[in-house]
Formats: sequence, C-alpha cells, structure tokens
Amino acid sequence: MTQNLGETNLRRRRRVGNPMHEFDQLPKPLRKWLSKAILPWSPASVRRVWNKSINKGLSFQEVLGVLDETEECTMKKEKLKTKYFKKI
Repeated sequence: MTQNLGETNLRRRRRVGNPMHEFDQLPKPLRKWLSKAILPWSPASVRRVWNKSINKGLSFQEVLGVLDETEECTMKKEKLKTKYFKKI
C-alpha cells in the first residue's frame, strides 16, 4: 500500500510520536498552510522550517512564502527524478 505518497520517490519514514498532536500544536497559519500543501509534509519538518525562518526575522507571510518555495523546489526535484527513471 502506497498510502498518500502516490508514485513519488520521496523517502518514507516511520513517524515517532503523535503527528496529530504535533499538528494541533502548530500556529494557526501553519496548520492552514499544511492542510493545503501538495506534498505530505510532517508537522515536525514544517515546524523546523518555520522556526528557522522566524529566527531570521521573517514575518508570518514571508515564512509561508518560504514554505511554498521549499515545496516547489522539492516538486521540481521529484519531477526530474521521475523523468530520469522513466527513461531507464
């Protein structure tokens, strides 16, 4: 069973802890962004990006932009990997 990853080359990891509790602890703008994200982000990885960006002095809107850019970059990498593996 592939669950919600579909046909991606993203690494699968076993979750430690309670992901729903971690999700509930996120700030509201992050929970909203995560619920609409294209990729299956973990609450821990979103919080990590959030904390790094806030520590750099970015506003909430700028952090959400960073998350969008990070997701877009990951999708581009995934698209390139998929093209490469389909040629083989």
